[in-house]
Amino acid sequence: MSCRYCSRDAVYKCAVCGQLLCGEHAQLRTVCPNHKNKTKLVYIITPKSAQDKQTISKFVRTFWGEEEQLTFDREFKVPELPGYVAKTENKIVGFISTGESDNATIIVALGVLPKHQAFGIGERLIAKVERDAKRNKKEMLLVSTSNDDLPALGFYQKLGFQICEVKPNAIAIKHGKILCGIGKLPVRDELRLKKNLAD
Repeated sequence: MSCRYCSRDAVYKCAVCGQLLCGEHAQLRTVCPNHKNKTKLVYIITPKSAQDKQTISKFVRTFWGEEEQLTFDREFKVPELPGYVAKTENKIVGFISTGESDNATIIVALGVLPKHQAFGIGERLIAKVERDAKRNKKEMLLVSTSNDDLPALGFYQKLGFQICEVKPNAIAIKHGKILCGIGKLPVRDELRLKKNLAD
């Protein structure tokens, strides 16, 4: 799946025409509730098979270019992590991978294929992880994103996460350079968010 405007991998979908977009060509916009897409029927299950891991590996390389994610000063290999996948018509269309700390569940990676975005799949995946975290007596959920990913930042805040820390230049240091991100914003910083589960 390539971006409509260049040869990069598509990771977003235009909410107006449905064209697939890379981060550089994605734009932010405001929509009213009448124009939000309706929820699709998906099944949330634990990824167990080797095929699920291979699919998640492909998703992660498409979205972020690598399988290893650095978050909260820890490096994780995403396909090997526990989590859930979302399936429709027996095909994986989204996934969430998690790590643990003493008092928190860390959302290491969350991805939904562009054609299936804006149907509530990401919210359902997070809700499943949140239920597990509460059952396991965790105090909070943690997630981080890059400074350019304003759609992700808005998404997490809508679900009750708050910015708790900014790690200046963490992403630039990891990659050894400043990358070009969504809307051509420079990718430098790791924005950390948390959601208290005791509330």
